[in-house]
Amino acid sequence: MFKLIGVGLLLAAGTSASAEEMQQSDLFTALKGGGYVIYLRHASTESDYADQVTAVPNDCATQRVLSESGWQQARVIGKAIKDLAIPVSEVFSSEYCRAWQTADLAFGSYEKKAALNFEPAEEYSAEQTAKMRTNVMPFLTAPTLAQGNRVIVGHDDPFEAATGIYPEPQGVAYVLKSDGKGGVEVLGHIDPDAWPAS
Repeated sequence: MFKLIGVGLLLAAGTSASAEEMQQSDLFTALKGGGYVIYLRHASTESDYADQVTAVPNDCATQRVLSESGWQQARVIGKAIKDLAIPVSEVFSSEYCRAWQTADLAFGSYEKKAALNFEPAEEYSAEQTAKMRTNVMPFLTAPTLAQGNRVIVGHDDPFEAATGIYPEPQGVAYVLKSDGKGGVEVLGHIDPDAWPAS
């Protein structure tokens, strides 16, 4: 389903990535004009393990949550986006606590979407991977509002299912652009420590 076209860059049906990613400074500049999708993997958690098999999405006691450094990381990312004058028109989050907590700390407001959740398995079947892709792709390909950018705060496996790219580390942001035909181009990524601090 996925074809390697460059170091760390993958091509899937309806998804493309340039042979070379845009520099992070160029991504900041592009985002100021709006019209992009920022897929932000939630900030750092206390530990990293697959909790989606037994987790109840809206019950924080059943799942991994942000670490103290993750709370700070989310705040830094949100402040940097504000300081850079990057317009945000809408923020969507999965129902998992580490995702909506990241969205809340970084942006202050968000809308939970069950479609951004994991499938309840540690090893996904082809059907489960396809379902996650089907659920996530509309958030990546739908036109953005006005001159703003859409922010999605989600997880690693659903993003990989949609794009073929595994997003790491926690807190990494990928910048995407819809092609207007149901596909999306992955322009590059911004590491969690690469946002300029004021």
